[in-house]
Amino acid sequence: MTFPADPEKSLSDVTAAWIRIERWLGRHAPGGLSVLAPPATRERIAGTGLAMPDELVESLLRHDGLTRWANLLPEGVPLSAAGVAEAYEIRMDVAEDVDGFTVHPPNDEPWWHERWIPFSTCDVSLLVIDLRDGPGHGRLGIAPTSNPAYFDEGWPSLGAYLTAVADGLESGAQVGPWHAYLIGGGELWWGLAGETEVNGEPLRPAPWG
Repeated sequence: MTFPADPEKSLSDVTAAWIRIERWLGRHAPGGLSVLAPPATRERIAGTGLAMPDELVESLLRHDGLTRWANLLPEGVPLSAAGVAEAYEIRMDVAEDVDGFTVHPPNDEPWWHERWIPFSTCDVSLLVIDLRDGPGHGRLGIAPTSNPAYFDEGWPSLGAYLTAVADGLESGAQVGPWHAYLIGGGELWWGLAGETEVNGEPLRPAPWG
């Protein structure tokens, strides 16, 4: 007897992870679904004039950022196609003014590199995709505002990051240092271990599965 293949097995890591995240939100934090923006079009992405990696394009074709600010993913708010391009241009402009492209010892990374593409923003730091040639191609790292970037605590790819988020929601595992909570009326919130409230509202551990 033959069985139909699992349709998610044929999907890329990015799309498969987004589907799992959406399902979890639908079960446990339905308000989060309304925060996810509709898909971008390929024309909109191309219209930014910025060459984006395939995984980022695929993510934007699923959700073009968020409709409003929400702590829906650890490490920051996913940017829209226009937001990615804007954040990139701002960093390029500032880096030129502050010698931000240069690696200053003892640091291993510059403040910015022209082959880093933003995915999300947290305060004014960026979660970036590293498109430099070499073994780290495609990995994720943090580009802070006041310090050089670092990649030692990142993920090997955007797909791996989103998969880790989906795994964390379904199993209760932490994602990096972050744990999933529900706040107030049931909105998803990522916080550190042991946190019990935010802005005066109680946090409770998010349900698994």
